[in-house]
Amino acid sequence: MSDHVRSEDGVAPESRSGGASALKGLAFLLAVGVVAAGLAMFVLTQRSEEGPKVVLEVSPPITVNVTAIDVQETYQTDEKFTGLVDSRRRSQLGFTSGGRVRELAVDLGDVVAQGDRLASLDMRALSAQLAAANARLVEAEAGSVLATTTADRQVALAAKGHVSPQVADEARAQANTAAARIDAARAEVQALRVQMALATIEAPFSGVITARLVDEGAIAAPGQAVFELVEHDQLEAKIGLSAEAAARLEPGQTYRLITDRGPVEAHLRTLTGVIDANSRTIAAVFDLPSSAPVQPGEVIRLSVRTVEPERGVWVPVSALTERERGLWSVYVARSEGSDWLAQPDTVEVIHAAGEEVYVRGGLRDGDRVILDGLHRLTPGQRVAPVEVRIAVSDRSDG
Repeated sequence: MSDHVRSEDGVAPESRSGGASALKGLAFLLAVGVVAAGLAMFVLTQRSEEGPKVVLEVSPPITVNVTAIDVQETYQTDEKFTGLVDSRRRSQLGFTSGGRVRELAVDLGDVVAQGDRLASLDMRALSAQLAAANARLVEAEAGSVLATTTADRQVALAAKGHVSPQVADEARAQANTAAARIDAARAEVQALRVQMALATIEAPFSGVITARLVDEGAIAAPGQAVFELVEHDQLEAKIGLSAEAAARLEPGQTYRLITDRGPVEAHLRTLTGVIDANSRTIAAVFDLPSSAPVQPGEVIRLSVRTVEPERGVWVPVSALTERERGLWSVYVARSEGSDWLAQPDTVEVIHAAGEEVYVRGGLRDGDRVILDGLHRLTPGQRVAPVEVRIAVSDRSDG
């Protein structure tokens, strides 16, 4: 038997399978060629005689809010100073002479009127001294009557030559001495009465008791404070100002002060005119109206307006965009033909006040400053400006 197996048609199986693979490869190449030809025809049909068509689209302008500016020759700033509300009168009340406290008629927080009795000392010793002084006064008056009568008699006898002039002179001297004793006794009585009056504390003005420092039965030393009385219906504000700000105020005029509860119209009573060594300020004292809704100890503020000579313009903070090296710029919408273009102008910030800044640079009257959306802008970009009015603080030079 032969080693090679043949098919019925006499062709070996290996030769038949190789031919089939070659036919399949040829068919694949023909298919790829047809696809490539089709793509080439499609590209050629899309080309014109002038070359490929390129579609250029122009982006629409960005809508921005703008406001027309006015250049100023000066600008105004508000310098704020702080002070405290205080009572116009505040007194530490005590006794001029020492003694035992007999009575305290008021307590902490009581409202008193001028002349009200507040406290008193034990006056039994003073009463006894006054009684003795009155007795000495009566004795002096009686002695004076006798001395005067004796002197008159001696003068009459001397005129008749019954006594020497020396005796008459001595009688007159004794009468004068007796009269002087009366004056001394009366002065002693008056002094004791004054001491008794000062042994009672009376309110020197209307106010409120803010402190009680002793109790009944205590021995009060001369001049020791017993009560603190604060005038509650006559308030004043003391505010420290710089010398420049103080020079712009005029005593006698009315100024608006600001409290936590609103503005208060106050009368400038005086300026000390002396710079305090510690605070480096000049004290301004304002009289507050009785209707002012403030209490002693509250903080109060004064705003002083200053005019600075500097050409520039106020713009909102939102109109600023930061540039390199710490510079700032604002975008201005400027007309070029039928288009509006965003052009940056470099500016220098002179003063900031809240949401506004005063800047100087190349801005001109009537320039339309772009207020917002600066992050979307590039120099020379087309924009569609919309004019708006903004509320600018009254810091103009007029």
